[in-house]
Amino acid sequence: MFVKLANYKVGVIPVRYHRVLCSKQGRVKFEIKGNRYRTLVTVYNVGGAGDVTNVKIKGFNSGWRQMRRNWGQNWQIGSALVGQSLSFQVTTSDGKMVQFNNVAPVNWCFGQTYDGRINF
Repeated sequence: MFVKLANYKVGVIPVRYHRVLCSKQGRVKFEIKGNRYRTLVTVYNVGGAGDVTNVKIKGFNSGWRQMRRNWGQNWQIGSALVGQSLSFQVTTSDGKMVQFNNVAPVNWCFGQTYDGRINF
């Protein structure tokens, strides 16, 4: 298909593209999964550049902790955060960082989705 769309030169088919900002309706969402010893957070509905490159989490009784990418937009941390309200710092590929304070209340549950109240 690409050979019909572009000029084929020495085994290379040039493809031109450029990124466009993603405008999303609504707010960033955080779905919390996992168990008492491992917290997995899926971040979605992210506007702006659209792709998340870094996530930090903060419990009410702790400082900011780095999460690591599990797969796609799933981020995990091996810390017990049950019983603490949770805040997040999300950074996208264009370098913008947004802090979401007290997204999940003290009584948050695994399997629930929480609203970040703002978007990029």
